Amino acid sequence: MRMQESGEMYLETILILSEKTDAVRSLDVAEYMGYSKPSVSRAVGLLKEGGYLLVGETGYLTLTEKGREVAEKIYERHTTLTAILTELGVSEKTAAKDACKMEHVISDETFDAIKRHIKGTD
Repeated sequence: MRMQESGEMYLETILILSEKTDAVRSLDVAEYMGYSKPSVSRAVGLLKEGGYLLVGETGYLTLTEKGREVAEKIYERHTTLTAILTELGVSEKTAAKDACKMEHVISDETFDAIKRHIKGTD
C-alpha cells in the first residue's frame, strides 16, 4: 500500500529537523509545518503504527529504517526537482512550492530518468 502524501511530508519534516538537532519532538514538527499539535499527534500515532517512526519515553521522534528510506526518497526528489526548476528560471520560492507537489506524484521510473538525464547517462 502506498503511503499518503501527508505521511511522506511528516517523515520528510522529521528527517530535515533531525539533521538540525539531535532531538525532534512533535511540537517541533507542528511548528515547522504550521499544523496543530493534535493533528501532528494523530499523524505520529499512525506513522508509529505503520512502523515508520519510534517515539521514545521522553517523546522524541526517531525514524525507523523504513521511515528514513521514505523520508530520504522524498527529500531527494524535493531537492532535485527544486534545483531543476530553479535552473530553468523559476523563482526559488515557486520552484520549492511546485517541487513539493511534484515529489509525491512522480513515478520512480520518471524520476530515475530525470536523474540519468541530469547526469548525462541516458
